[in-house]
Amino acid sequence: VQLVESGGGLVQPGSSLRLACAVSGGPVTAITWFRQAPRSRREGISCIRVNDDRTNYADSVKGRFTTSRDGAKNTMYLQMNSLNLEDTADYFCAATAHMFASACPLEESAYYYWGQGTQVTVSS
Repeated sequence: VQLVESGGGLVQPGSSLRLACAVSGGPVTAITWFRQAPRSRREGISCIRVNDDRTNYADSVKGRFTTSRDGAKNTMYLQMNSLNLEDTADYFCAATAHMFASACPLEESAYYYWGQGTQVTVSS
């Protein structure tokens, strides 16, 4: 399975940005966005379950970020609104073929397919 992120860039505080994660090469059951800021640990921020599009969000992005999926394009999106300086990070998408009975988790250990990441910089 291959994952390719796109859509990162440099934006001002308060702006919006949409990231995309294109998935190919095999079936997956859940896709998650992680981010890693400089000198920080990787943080799971949102995920979507493929069979029913059920989503899960970290408190740090809840209400500002929205995850969606286009099944026809095998692409997952992360719409990021009201960006602030603390959102500056490398953003990665990750996927798994494991079935989850409840909401998809935001823990790094649950995912074993990873993209290379895309950089988001929020700066005035």
